[in-house]
Amino acid sequence: MSAASPASPARSDAAADGAQQARAFAPASVGNIGVGFDVLGHSIDGPRDIATVRRIDEPVVRIRAIRGDVPGADSLPLEAERNTAGQALISLRAKLGLAHGFELELDKGIPLGSGLGGSAASCVAALVAANALLAKPLSRDALYEFALDGESVSSGSRHGDNVAPMLLGGVVMATSTRMIPLSVPDWLHAVVVHPDQVLETRRARAVLSDPYPLSLVVKQSAHLALFLTGLQRGDTQLLREGLVDLLVEPRRAPLIPGFAAVKAAALDHAALGASISGAGPSCFAWFASRAQASVAAPAMRAAFAEAGFDSRAYVTAVSGPRADVIG
Repeated sequence: MSAASPASPARSDAAADGAQQARAFAPASVGNIGVGFDVLGHSIDGPRDIATVRRIDEPVVRIRAIRGDVPGADSLPLEAERNTAGQALISLRAKLGLAHGFELELDKGIPLGSGLGGSAASCVAALVAANALLAKPLSRDALYEFALDGESVSSGSRHGDNVAPMLLGGVVMATSTRMIPLSVPDWLHAVVVHPDQVLETRRARAVLSDPYPLSLVVKQSAHLALFLTGLQRGDTQLLREGLVDLLVEPRRAPLIPGFAAVKAAALDHAALGASISGAGPSCFAWFASRAQASVAAPAMRAAFAEAGFDSRAYVTAVSGPRADVIG
């Protein structure tokens, strides 16, 4: 599914129904899915961010407020160009040549530095809300480049493994120009556990700077091929063999106290595989049924508790929701 051409500025300058305000949510996500660093992700039914966007006559993007019960929400920048949501709307305005601007309010529900795509969710929710105010709303594919622009403010790079599944829902393969939805069996479920830890994305990416031997990259490619084939066929054995991360997990695991025990708890409770969600510290595991996932969730939380950290667990279909307008 390739990026569609955006609507022309003349047709996009005013909402067809005269709407001046829209609200939208974006779900949390599991970036990388272990084996697919920066190219695979899936949305989850769990915490979410909400954006309220108003059309204003002034040709600027302005962030009016950022709220939320998550720690650190009040420290996020209100300067639009330094905020993922603000930058996404700046890019949207510039590309479409809009004469009007947007005023934005964010309600953060996804913890900061959690590995659940909180920075991505803010920009996706803002884009979906702003898109609803256009006379000719853009396709989700056309919104992708603006979401990448926004995400790059936080991570320092343009990768779509979080914004793509938020825009489309479910499991998505994301490249620099494309979002490709992948087939997902409806029986596949995940447990995502977020501990009371914070791990900044830039720090988690820094440990990946040293080069990898070619032989290890080849082995990882084989795991990725098995994983994608297993997903397409709905084959649990192929998923089990494929959901193994040889590149990123070994370097990031030491940054997450309790991770090894959490992964072991998931595998002991019939997980097809388990790894780090995004940059961490959240962890995820896939299961062949919701019943198995529900049994494993308390055990994964208990493993974090033994390491001294409270946590929250979300049991969700792997084919999670997409961002959408509220009301």
